[in-house]
Amino acid sequence: MTEAAAAGGTMLVPLFQGCVKLLALPIYVLAFLGYWDPVCKRIFPYFISKFSKRYNQKLHREKELLFSNLEDFTGSSGQLLLLEIGAGSGANFQFYPPDCQVTCTDPNPNFKRYLRQSMAENQHLQFERFVVASGEDLRQVPDGSVDVVVCTLVLCSVASVPAVLKEVLRVLRRNTWLRIGPVGDTFGSKSMILPGNIWEMVAP
Repeated sequence: MTEAAAAGGTMLVPLFQGCVKLLALPIYVLAFLGYWDPVCKRIFPYFISKFSKRYNQKLHREKELLFSNLEDFTGSSGQLLLLEIGAGSGANFQFYPPDCQVTCTDPNPNFKRYLRQSMAENQHLQFERFVVASGEDLRQVPDGSVDVVVCTLVLCSVASVPAVLKEVLRVLRRNTWLRIGPVGDTFGSKSMILPGNIWEMVAP
């Protein structure tokens, strides 16, 4: 009886694999035709916006602690100038201090509508602009133009971490800081603080 059950289970494996391949067939076809990437870019922001709400609920206290001293880095302008790389749907906005001027970047232009919604929900902030750019290429952001760069749940998915950090240190005002929040439950407890004047940290 046991051998028969095992044999039956073995026979089901190819059947299951065939079903999975059949279900995935539309994805392969779209990818072959060059349509899958645009489809993903349109759908991805929706799922991220839903995920971010649950993520914030789970790690609300940790995020409050992580961003609690951002105002300390305000420059001579008297207004905190903040750049967020990979801002996504704006999940971090609620944790930024009042009157903070926020510039957002993301390589996916479809996040813009979700960012506008998040800004409407966070009237304590001043939204500067949304830049469609990857973290490795922030040429639209001038040298030394921001007090703080925030980058959470991003460095795990970029093509080149050193290239991103090099760009970050370029746009940061001297003697300011980059705060990196890692993925998952360790968010905040293992955050790194990198001084903006230590250029050798990203030297090739």
